[in-house]
This record gives sequence, structure tokens and C-alpha cells, in this order.
Amino acid sequence: MEAPSIVLAPRRKTRQIAVGAVLVGGDAPISVQSMTISKTADVEATLAEIYALAGAGADIVRCTCNHEDAAEGLARIVPRSPVPIVADVHNNWRMGLAALEAGVHCLRLNPGNIRNPDHIRAIASEAKDRGVPIRIGVNAGSLDSRLYEKHGGATPDAMVESARMELGYLEEVGFQDVKISVKASNVALMIEAYRRLAEVTDHPLHLGVTEAGPPPGGLVKATAGIATLLAEGIGDTIRYSLTADPVDEARAGRQLLEALGLRERRNVDLIACPSCGRAEIDVIKVANDAMAAFGDRQIPLQVAVMGCVVNGPGEARDADLGIAAGRRKGHLFVRGRNVAVVPEESMVPALVEWAGVIMAEGVEGALARADSGAEAAAEADRRALLEAKGDDVNHTEERVELIRKTVEGR
Repeated sequence: MEAPSIVLAPRRKTRQIAVGAVLVGGDAPISVQSMTISKTADVEATLAEIYALAGAGADIVRCTCNHEDAAEGLARIVPRSPVPIVADVHNNWRMGLAALEAGVHCLRLNPGNIRNPDHIRAIASEAKDRGVPIRIGVNAGSLDSRLYEKHGGATPDAMVESARMELGYLEEVGFQDVKISVKASNVALMIEAYRRLAEVTDHPLHLGVTEAGPPPGGLVKATAGIATLLAEGIGDTIRYSLTADPVDEARAGRQLLEALGLRERRNVDLIACPSCGRAEIDVIKVANDAMAAFGDRQIPLQVAVMGCVVNGPGEARDADLGIAAGRRKGHLFVRGRNVAVVPEESMVPALVEWAGVIMAEGVEGALARADSGAEAAAEADRRALLEAKGDDVNHTEERVELIRKTVEGR
């Protein structure tokens, strides 16, 4: 697929670090992260989650390292993981050292949890010797009480100061392989904190709205915060923090980057009409069925589901593949050209089948398979629908006339 010609704000220049084989910052693609929810000591369950996350689009996965058995689990997980592993270290600073012994590719330290500078420096020194980067993970909900009091709450300045204090401890031992996050559940607070942080450091930034909650509200909040900053050129790696299956987090992150043109399309981009009085099918159901059928298949096509043949193919002419309903039939089109007619109940399987044809043979190969009678059938159904329901199926012109009468006092 061709890259979009419209681009966002220029990407902020940052240093580059390596989280295992994944580069973060600099000119590296923005990466997607998520976190496992199983007990890390349960190696097989955690690995199953990691593989599912990787399949859904996660480039990096974080696992908790809060007990000795979790560190031991990481030692068994890391060699078998398909993606780099970040250890989330909580209050026990020795777990940071244990995670390094386990061979993790990155550590996440929360300045609000481990506050003893000597402990922070000890972890950084060991990480430096092993070439393992650290994420400074500031969280508005666990801010150091001293900073909370100094700034009168979890303000953007308080969060940025927390990050810079932690960075200072790392720099004291010559440690530079750092990425930083300043997350909050308040979207406006999160956005402003990252903006101010971006002004005072060139370290790569990890974006996220923490504790965003369950979908759909959580998706809206996370997207509002992350997308705003990405559009401004801020951000090098992202995580959706949802009260949901982590696979949904990874999938959402990947889809956001694709929608913004920041990563090449990997999976289907499904578009669908909002439906109207002319729709011949339940567009919502067919669109959802199509999404489920495509799942996480790596088919980088734009696919359209349209409710009728009157305007559907024209409105979705730029889609790689689409289908429009008409008189209990599905009219399938490739790049705006009708290629086949299928029974209504076969619309979704037909989309999947023809997507496979395009992937295997290209658009020209798919067009070469076109049924010679498909265009005539679509035109016949289009005319029949217009005769049955008229041009103005939503009564737009009637409303316009009423408006004119109201305005003119007629």
C-alpha cells in the first residue's frame, strides 16, 4: 500500500535506544506496547498472552516483576518470547536487579515507588553494565508526596519534575539509555505534562493515558490523549491502558498508528456507511461480522461494507474491495468496479475470499476474474431501488423546503 500523502506535524527529534531488537526513538517506527495480566510465575500462561499480544500488533510486552517467583518466571519467559520483554518493578528495588539477572530487555521504574536514590543508582549501574534501558514511568496517581505538596497536586510541572529528578539519579552513574512517560488518567493533564516534558529533554517518550477504563470510554480517552500528542510530533512508543483484554490494547494501538499513517497498514481497514432509509441490510451487523471474519489476518486492504448499490460503490470507489447490498444480493466490487454478485447471506465469506484473491494475484488479477454480468446486475438493482424508494429516500429536499418556508415566513 502507498504511504499517505498527508503527514502530521514533523516528528520530534529524540535519542534512540534499543529495547531488545526494537529501536525506540530517533527515526524508528513508533512502537506499540501492552502488558500481561497473568501471574508472571505462571510461565506458560504468560507466554500464551505474549504470543497473543504479538499477533495483535504489540512490538514490546511488559510483565510484572513484584516477587522472586516472578523474576524466576521471567528467566524462563525471556528466551521464548517473540518480542522484547520489559520488567515492571514495583517497591522492591532488588526486583530490578533480579529482573536484570533474568535477562529482560528493559526495566520500568516508577519514581513514586522506589524513592531511595542509592537503590535507583544501584539498579542503573547494573543496567548500564548489561546494556539494558530503563523507562522512567511517572504516574500522577503515585506521585512522590513531597512533589505533590510542593506543586499543590499532581500538576504537569510536578510530573515533569519527578521525571527529571529520576533522570538525574541515573545520569549520576553515567546512564543514558532512558525513555520516559508521564501518565495520568486525566487526559488534559497527561497531554500538558508530555508537552512540557518534550521541551526539556530529548529522550524518547512513551505515551499513555493510565487507568483509561473499559471501552468504549477508555478507548476514547486513550485515543484523545495519545493521538493529540502524536499529531504534534510527540511520542516514540505507545500503550493503551484499558480495563479489557490486553489484546484489545495492542490492536487499538496498532490501528491508531495505521490510521494516522505512522505505521504501514498490516490488517484490514474496514469502512462502512452509517446506513440510511435506502439500506437493504443491517449494515452494523454485516460490518461487525466482516471484522470478526478478518480478525487479525494480515491483509493490508481497505474493505468497504455499503448498505445499498445506489451510492455505495461510488462512495467507496477508493477502497481496495467492497460489497453493496441490493435486493437480497451482494454486489462485490474491486476499486469501484463490480466484479461479482453473491447471495446476501454470502456477503462476508465473499469479502474474505476476494481479499485473498487480491493478496495472491493483485488488483489486476482480481479484476481479470470479474463476472461479465456483474456491472449490469448492479445497475439493474440500482434502478430498481431508485424506482421503489426514490432519489430522496431521506426526504432531504422536503426538509430544505420546510426550512425555506420557515425562514421566509411563508
